[in-house]
Amino acid sequence: MTRTARELLETITRELAPDPRSNPLVPLIARGEAGRDTLAALALEQSWVIPADRRAFQHLADRSADQPRAAAYFTALAEGEDLAAARLDAFAAACGVDRERAAYDPLPGCQAYPAYVAWLALNAAPADAVLSVTANFSAWGGYCATIAEALRTHYGFTDEACGFFDFFAEPAPGLDRTAAEAVQDGLDTGLLDESLARGYGHLLQSYEALFWRTLLRPV
Repeated sequence: MTRTARELLETITRELAPDPRSNPLVPLIARGEAGRDTLAALALEQSWVIPADRRAFQHLADRSADQPRAAAYFTALAEGEDLAAARLDAFAAACGVDRERAAYDPLPGCQAYPAYVAWLALNAAPADAVLSVTANFSAWGGYCATIAEALRTHYGFTDEACGFFDFFAEPAPGLDRTAAEAVQDGLDTGLLDESLARGYGHLLQSYEALFWRTLLRPV
């Protein structure tokens, strides 16, 4: 029996659900045990990640000109990164840092994730990228919801300072629907390679885990 795009997305999202032990930092934040210097590093690393991902998603949208639903999906992601960037300043300020601080040297282990997203933008078929990126977002959204709650409960951050994480934690049914439509198009046209998309998703999850581990123990 042929699976629908939504069934495929649900299956791969379950497969890629991270081992709780792969991210030791978010539980520390959830308990209020992470230092503010670590939160500051998170803000500064995100100041590099967000614009890189925005450009990668825009490039994927441009490459998807003959696949309008994939193009719509990546355009929405790029626009979302712009909205997230506008909320990042308040979080950085609450951590006591300027996210544009030129002296900050980003950590290689944190920047491996956006570097791989950029690789996907250059090399992956758009339908494969839709599937792998969408499956990865589930874990990221959960992390952001946990962090937003902890920042309010344990660190006394304002709603404005938590807005960056609130944005990613919020359900996005419209984006989910667009992703499913793009994946369905890929299935219908034979442009989606499940095996490759799975491999891309596994690497994304590995780099996601590396991001959090690096913040906890910078090298």
